[in-house]
Order: sequence, then C-alpha cells, then structure tokens
Amino acid sequence: MAALPIADRPEVIAEAKLLISAHRWAFIKMLFFYAGAAVSALFGPWILGNLTNEAAHHQLTGHKVTVMVCQLAVASVIYTALTFFARRRSYVLGEQIFAELRENFISSVLNLPLIVVERAGTGDLLSRTTTDVESISRTVRFAVPEWLVALLQAVLTFGAMLLVSPLVAVAGLVSTPFLFFSTRWYLRYATPGYRRERMSYATLAGTMSETIEGARTMDALQLGQRQATRIDANVRESFFSEMYTLLMRMNWFPIVESAFSFAVACTLAWGGWLAIHHHVSIGAATTVTLYVVQLNDPLDRIIAWLDELQMGAAAFARLIGVSSVRDDRPTTSAEPSNEVITLSDVHYAYRAGHDVIVGVDLVVQPGERLAMVGPSGAGKSTLGRLIAGIDRPRTGSVSVGGVELADMPLDTLRQHVALVTQEHHIFIGSVHDNLALAKPSATDEEIRHALESVDAWEWTQSLPDGLATELGTTGHPLSPAQAQQLALARLVLIDPHTLVLDEATALLDPRAARHLERSMSAVLTGRTVIAIAHRLHTAHDADRVAVVDGGTIVELGTHDELLARDGQYASLWRSWRNEPSVES
Repeated sequence: MAALPIADRPEVIAEAKLLISAHRWAFIKMLFFYAGAAVSALFGPWILGNLTNEAAHHQLTGHKVTVMVCQLAVASVIYTALTFFARRRSYVLGEQIFAELRENFISSVLNLPLIVVERAGTGDLLSRTTTDVESISRTVRFAVPEWLVALLQAVLTFGAMLLVSPLVAVAGLVSTPFLFFSTRWYLRYATPGYRRERMSYATLAGTMSETIEGARTMDALQLGQRQATRIDANVRESFFSEMYTLLMRMNWFPIVESAFSFAVACTLAWGGWLAIHHHVSIGAATTVTLYVVQLNDPLDRIIAWLDELQMGAAAFARLIGVSSVRDDRPTTSAEPSNEVITLSDVHYAYRAGHDVIVGVDLVVQPGERLAMVGPSGAGKSTLGRLIAGIDRPRTGSVSVGGVELADMPLDTLRQHVALVTQEHHIFIGSVHDNLALAKPSATDEEIRHALESVDAWEWTQSLPDGLATELGTTGHPLSPAQAQQLALARLVLIDPHTLVLDEATALLDPRAARHLERSMSAVLTGRTVIAIAHRLHTAHDADRVAVVDGGTIVELGTHDELLARDGQYASLWRSWRNEPSVES
C-alpha cells in the first residue's frame, strides 16, 4: 500500500511563508499590539529598581511611593488592555488561517486522483483529515501566536537588560549554552519521532476502519484473532512511538527548567557582588534580576510551545503532502471524433514487472452491449477501469474516437464514459442534493425524469418529505436496491454515451437484482454498455461476450458462437446452468 506523500522541510517553510505573506498586515498589527504590551511590562521592574535606589539612598518619601505605585498601576492597565487586543487579534488571525488551511486541504483531498486514494488506503487519509487537522488547529490557533509573542517579549526584555546594565545582564546569559545545545539535540531527534507517531496513528486508523467495515466477513472466515493480533501490533507501534517522544520531553524539560533557575541565581549573585563593590547601583542589580525572572516566562513559553510546534509541523507536512499530489490529466483535450472505444495492445501492472493485463486488443462499437466474463482475478475489473479512464495503461492505447481516455480531463471524460460498480454511497443530504451532485444545474424536471428512468420516482415520492427527505447515516435509511437506483439516476443526469458496469447488482439478492436490471434498461437504451458480469444471463442478453482469463481476452463472440466453440465460455455457461459437460 503506497502512503500519501509527506512534504519535506523546504516545502513546509515555503508554504508557511506564503501563509504569512497572505496575512502580512494582520501579523504586523498583532505583533505591534504585543510589542506595546511587552514594553509596558518592562516598566514594572524599572520602577521597582528606582524604588530600591531611592530606599538605599534614604531618599524615599511618601509622595514618591505614591507616584511610583500610580505608575505601576497605569503600566499594568496599559499592559492588560494591549494584551487583550493583541490576543483578540491573534485568535481571529489564527481562526482565519486555520479556516483557509482546512478549506485548501479539503479541496486537495477532493481533487486527489482516485488511483492515489485507492493505493494509499483509507487509514492514511482518515488520519490526516482528523488527527493531523486537529493538531494543526491547535498549532495555528495557539502555538504560533504564543511562540511569536514570547520570542518578541524575550528580545525586548533582554534589550531592556542591556540598557539598564550590560555588566549585570551578562550573567543572564549563563544558561544560554544549556538551552542551545539541549534544544538542538531535542529538535534533531524529536522531528522524526513525531512523524513516526503520526504515521502510527494513520496505520492504526486504517486497520480499525477495515476491521469495522469488514466485521461480518472476518467473522464468517474466522479471521478475528488474526485481525486482533494486527490491531495489537498497531497499538504497540503507536505506544512505543508515543513513549519515544514522551521520553524526549522528559529529558529536555528538566534541563530547560534548571537552566532558568540557574540564570536567576547567577544574576542575583553577580548583581549583588557588583552592587556591594559599587560597580553598579543596587537598583540596577534589582531591575536586571527582575528582568531575568520576567525573561523566564517568555523563554519558558518558547520552549514549551516549541514542542507543540514540532507536532504541528509534522501534521502540516502531512497536509501539504496531500496538496502536492497532482492529477496528471491535462486541462484541455481534443474532442473525440466518434464514440468507438478502442483498446490496442494494452498492458497494465499494479507493480512493476507484474502485468495483470497482457496484450489486449478490442473494439467496441457505439450502442453495442459487450459482456466481460471470466474467473475471479482474471483482470475483468482492471479492464473496466482502463476503459473508464481511471487507470492509464503501462503500454498500448485505450481511446474513444481517437482520443486517449486517460488524457481527457475528468469533466470531459465523464461525459463520454462512466463506471458503475457494486459499491454505492448515499451522502448526507436530501434526495435532491444526492442527485444534484451529478449535475448541480439540474432542474426539478430533469431530476424527476432521471428518477422515472430508473423506476424510482414512485418510492421517492412516498418518502416522508419527498425529494427533501434527508438521507445518509443520520437520515432516512434506504435499501441497497434503492441506493443503487439513486446512483443510476445520477448517471442519467450525467448522460455519458458509454457505461462500464462492474457487477453493479452483485451485492443485491437475485430478486432485487432482476428488478434493478429492468430499471436499468431505460438507462442503457441507446448507450454503449460494457458489463462485467458474474450472472451469465447478462452475457446471454449481450451483443458480444469477451472471456477474460490471465489478463487477456481468450474468446470473443456472440453467446451462440461461443457455445458452439465449446471453449471456456461454454464451460462457464454449463457450470452456471448446472448442465452436464459435453464429454459426460
């Protein structure tokens, strides 16, 4: 299973720069308010330093104390007001950026080529749309603003320390080597650890999703224990990946906290010694020491949010990775000259060196009904996907009217060829919404015609709210046959000239299947139909039958012609009809 790509560091940085550039002025305004708040916070230690000097020189009076207290109060009010407006702007900006990220990600997911989604599996995509989106949400809304603000406060506070007394301020740098080397070590090993953690979540989500969806099959085949073992292995991998990142934090955080405390102690001791020997005033020593204490808060937030930023960066890289997947189909294409489907020496492989389709040549005329039959795993569905333009042949050509199907834009392709499988999906929304997905501009009359064409108008009108009835997992339940009828009604709205039916009624009971096939007759009239069949009455009713085995067409002809040849098709027919073989 091929996982979806993960963006590398340069791609993540480039995307982050684009986001910041798009909101440049909002960032500047936010940082302006935070800078004002940070500056107002510097007045407290400075005022207390002056108070200490006045007291040390026995010049402190009641009036001076009153003035200084008022100054402290004003500084606190200004700090509170500026912080309020700054945080409000940062949260609004965070919500705007996150909304854009989420919309861009959903757009990228919806534009993913079907073959990429199928090869990646649901687990990886599900993990990115849930766990990674939630992680990036916290990062954008809180981590990035808090980290930038803390960085700004740290720079301004250190600048104030240098202005008051560079001699005392130098002691505050004693913890820098500890912080630098421990943080460098942490970042070196934490980033791959968080990526491994995210990938373990994706694997576990995929396994759980497959287990829930295939619960009945696993129970019937007694595969429960094997699946439980697989889930245990996934949980174990997730556990150890989380333990790794947890141990990293457990080693890093104590070093950081100790470095902060050591810086305060050194500054206090060094400032006190300088003050005793009259190299600096006691007020300057006090002010710088208070600045170091105050500096610990933004530094602590820088370090703490750095951990969150690592997790957010790992999630961001996975989201950007989805956006980097490009559909290689062109945006423009020549219009087919006719509706003839032509396969010429087609080879196809899911893995290099293992062709599952080998040298297929086939011409399907407009309006013809071709049935493809053969044993399971013979390559019928793969051929259907190639004819539907979903996959591109490794070598050879699959074209309609002289234009390669795999080179046609999806919107154009679906006007010519559509694939109908046994899998169908009812989206959350009304009946009308489910049908309008195929053609948003469809009128009520067109939707009624589509439903009448598949014999579904009567039962849709009997629903509680008619076409306005809510469907999906939280809405009105539909039978499999009804859901498939809605899928066919969508086809009527799209109106392609060629339909590839990949066992479209295989999941229905025989009675419902026959009823649905009668409903389908109106849809199929006048269209080219390529039916991948396991019920051979479909082959009996077709204009021609292609027998697929070993990835190639071994027999091709009408039902009667193939019976007369007494080959593989005749054997399949007799087996399906429970008739004795000719030899017996």
